[in-house]
Amino acid sequence: MATSCFSFQYPLPTAYSFQIPVENNIANLIDHLFRHKAGQMIATLTRIFGSRHIDLAEEVVQDALLKAMQQWSYCGIPDNPTAWLIQVARNRALDLLRRESSLLKKSEDLVRSFNAQEALANERREEALGGEQLDDTLGMIFMACHPALTRESRVALTLKTIGGFGVSEIARAFLAQEPTIAQRLVRAKRAIREQGIEFALPSAFEMSARLDSVLEVIYLLFNEGYTAHGGDNLVRADLCHEAIRLGRLVTSHPATNLPKTHALQALMSFHAARLPARTDASGEIFLLAEQDRSLWDRRLIVDGYRHLDRSASGDEFSEYHLQAAIAACHIAVASFDQTDWQQIVHLYDMLYDLNPSPVVALNRAVAIAKWHGPRAGIDELEKVRDHSSLKNYYLLFATLGELWLEIGEKGIAVGFFQQAMACPSTEPERRYLARKLTELNVSNKGEQP
Repeated sequence: MATSCFSFQYPLPTAYSFQIPVENNIANLIDHLFRHKAGQMIATLTRIFGSRHIDLAEEVVQDALLKAMQQWSYCGIPDNPTAWLIQVARNRALDLLRRESSLLKKSEDLVRSFNAQEALANERREEALGGEQLDDTLGMIFMACHPALTRESRVALTLKTIGGFGVSEIARAFLAQEPTIAQRLVRAKRAIREQGIEFALPSAFEMSARLDSVLEVIYLLFNEGYTAHGGDNLVRADLCHEAIRLGRLVTSHPATNLPKTHALQALMSFHAARLPARTDASGEIFLLAEQDRSLWDRRLIVDGYRHLDRSASGDEFSEYHLQAAIAACHIAVASFDQTDWQQIVHLYDMLYDLNPSPVVALNRAVAIAKWHGPRAGIDELEKVRDHSSLKNYYLLFATLGELWLEIGEKGIAVGFFQQAMACPSTEPERRYLARKLTELNVSNKGEQP
């Protein structure tokens, strides 16, 4: 027998911090089920027991996984591991509810309700994508992303209940303290109980507005993974892949299989395809012009084009469509020199009309600089340089530094690179800026030559 310790992401009681003899294949299976099926199981149990019992659903799923660790090594793996876990978790939940005499009748009602739905749930489990119970998982996503919750709470609750992320993982991903994340989750669950937010797909009348909230959370999650706001790593691939998984679920359901959903999935697929080339093994940054395009993930590129094609159906047109089209312009060419900057500027013009944000303006200015030259880009950046949201945005100053360097104004460029160094950024971004200053023979402490 091999010995293995499981590092579950849900915080486990100290009493469970011991080694259990398990076969390696069982260890791998339980680890896989935790990461990929815990959200599905929590969703199913939340549907059965009601949205006010999310905490109960999380607790009993954790208990079921621990029981699997203890039993499967000696009793063998059941034919349907997910169904086994749901059954064990369901029974544990009923036991806990029965301990409260005031809920005895309710728990008996729940038993009857579960038995009536179990056959349908098993049938649905076989038909759903990748073993996911699609309706249950989507119901949980819409509940976790309800507009009544704050944006930060929506992201945290989605990661916790659907993605299987623990509080410590979420805190590390968003550079927050664990108590802060824990409080966000507590407030979100309290709001769900107090406001009676239901575990259900929205009606056709509500769907478009509610779907916007879901897509926003998925988009925020992907962006935080693609370019972290701080910490030791530029990229958190686990967040990117979780966002793509959630997007795949949303695009797979008839009620949410809409053009803007496919547009977001195309955008994420194109960007994720470039992840292998964005950094090297030590985490050092490669800009788009420096990337080895042979490292780009062809499977994700094909997936991106498939979703981009589907996003063109109907009359709907969103920011996600334009961002996906811009990403496709970069993906479509064999080298950086072949990039169609005129087309990209045109797309950014349209995007800015929909969303005149300073970050869109910055990206548009970079494209203008590539098309019309660095001076034109600088002129565009000067228009948004004083915007409050960009005052500590390192990319603004790093971009200005690059453009002034292209013109030959080394002294001005150094000043902007040093301003960028003073802004919050990730360690790889700081190392990149330090290398730029070293190449310009400038001390990292700020001395100019």
